[in-house]
Amino acid sequence: MSIANSIRAQIPPIHPEGYPFIGGFALASLFLFWLWTPLGWIGTLLTVWCALFFRDPVRVTPVREGIVVSPADGRVSLISMVLPPAELGLGDKPLLRISVFMSVFNCHVNRSPVTGRIDRIAYRPGAFINAELDKASEDNERNSLVISMPDGGRIGVVQIAGLVARRIVSFVREGQSLGAGERFGLIRFGSRLDVFLPEGSKALVSVGQTAVAGETVLADLRLGDGGRTWRAD
Repeated sequence: MSIANSIRAQIPPIHPEGYPFIGGFALASLFLFWLWTPLGWIGTLLTVWCALFFRDPVRVTPVREGIVVSPADGRVSLISMVLPPAELGLGDKPLLRISVFMSVFNCHVNRSPVTGRIDRIAYRPGAFINAELDKASEDNERNSLVISMPDGGRIGVVQIAGLVARRIVSFVREGQSLGAGERFGLIRFGSRLDVFLPEGSKALVSVGQTAVAGETVLADLRLGDGGRTWRAD
């Protein structure tokens, strides 16, 4: 393999949603170079950051039935029993919710946690408070999906806009089938994903843990794992 091919292999592809933004940053950088060279270099750094934001790397997803993978890159920020949003139609009992917070430095392409069929998509406008706060689940703009799995179980996945994010993008429609780890949307720029699991589910991750979309296992519904303990370095 040539050096050029080796370098290209290390650079993740860019999602097409990012091309207009990267192009805009690049043009602005050229203008800033014309005004004053140091400003141009700042613009160049921002252009590189924008390209990294919209990166869409290949992921290797475990596909056994019952495995629930993370829908987002980021940090597990909340694990709690809460009532699911009414628009999900998942009942009026508290369910296990696992939240993954994405900073502006994370990849923002969202992936399906399970294999299944999209029964419902519900968009709700709202505020843009810090997505790390618990109340963001109720107050912020969000887009919710309900996915029915082959065994009849259902989970909810909620894209939540954050303090900086101002655009939730969905690539899917109701009735569409998804494979675990398949892309279903993204959020610009910095936000959160909530996953609502069926009654009796146990988390296999811990608050503060780094999650990788399509790869990190959040729960295993088939094994009924009784939960785990963790330690921090």
